[in-house]
Amino acid sequence: MNSIVTYGIIFVIFLVLELAYFKIADKFNIIDKPNERSSHTKVTLRGGGIIFYFGALAYFLTSGFEYPWFLLALTLVTFISFVDDIKSTGQMTRLLFHFSAMALMFYQWGLFSLSWWWIVIALIVCTGIINAYNFMDGINGITGGYSLVILAALAYINKEVITFVEADFIYTVICSVLVFCFFNFRKKAKCFAGDVGSVGIAFILLFLIGRLIIGTGDFSWIVLLSVYGVDSVLTIIHRLMLHENIGLPHRKHLYQIMANELKIPHVMVSSIYMVVQAIIVVGYIMYMDYGYWYLIGTVILLSLIYICFMKKFFRLHQFFSIFHLQSNLEQSFKDYLFENKIKGELYGISFLIIISFFLDLYLLRSHPKVLWE
Repeated sequence: MNSIVTYGIIFVIFLVLELAYFKIADKFNIIDKPNERSSHTKVTLRGGGIIFYFGALAYFLTSGFEYPWFLLALTLVTFISFVDDIKSTGQMTRLLFHFSAMALMFYQWGLFSLSWWWIVIALIVCTGIINAYNFMDGINGITGGYSLVILAALAYINKEVITFVEADFIYTVICSVLVFCFFNFRKKAKCFAGDVGSVGIAFILLFLIGRLIIGTGDFSWIVLLSVYGVDSVLTIIHRLMLHENIGLPHRKHLYQIMANELKIPHVMVSSIYMVVQAIIVVGYIMYMDYGYWYLIGTVILLSLIYICFMKKFFRLHQFFSIFHLQSNLEQSFKDYLFENKIKGELYGISFLIIISFFLDLYLLRSHPKVLWE
């Protein structure tokens, strides 16, 4: 009973902190403006995920300063991510902060006592997971909801399977995620996580899962991130096959096509990702003795689902991409005519008709079914 009251009070404190941040974000115009690659259509406050940092900080201050190197690392990535949310920072600056933070986290793990190649592997894996978590933060509810599933799983594992961290740490972070979900896991989100949120919660989960893997000596616990992992890796491979620059923003993740092209509500898509990951975790715990086989089977099954989905629905993304290109070309030329006060509007209209004709012809030849469905 006392624990419920305690965490209720923590939840309320985080709620007040989040509301205070909203006022700051509104005053200093820390917002997310939609563009052609966005899955939202309205200007929304950015950086609400900063509450995840306060969750970890609250535990640090009330636990006798537990895990100081990890908190310093989290402070570094939170700072540079928040700055990046306000004003874009250089890639080398972000890498410097991220690598420094990961080195501090590795030190907290005790990883430097192992062979050097373990550090190299950990650096590659951690960098990939942080970037994947950031890429996957694109619709309402997905970051908060997915993180909540993983944290709930870690709390159960910590209590029933093996104790790898103080339980209060997980529960305090869960309170912060619940507060964020209250404002984000809805049709019209009050705020977005921002890089400060997606990178911050990814770093916290990495720390917890890393301690679990090191404590058990079993890497198959990475199955806790399998849904995000398969979507992210296969999307990168897909974009490489399309000869695209994987460093540029896009809308080709499976969840993005579900939300944008198939028009499935954001909260529904996020819930699907949550349920699938929860089922995978439950299955893993039930068949823990076959950990690596279960991990391999999960990756194969999720990959097959991804491939089948893309074969069926990716053409919709291609169609709408061309449609948006046509609309943008027409609008750009209209703006050009207006700004330069060209009198020969007739020539401009003729030019637009020619562009539209050839784009429509391409659509008819390459995607005839889409136009009539």
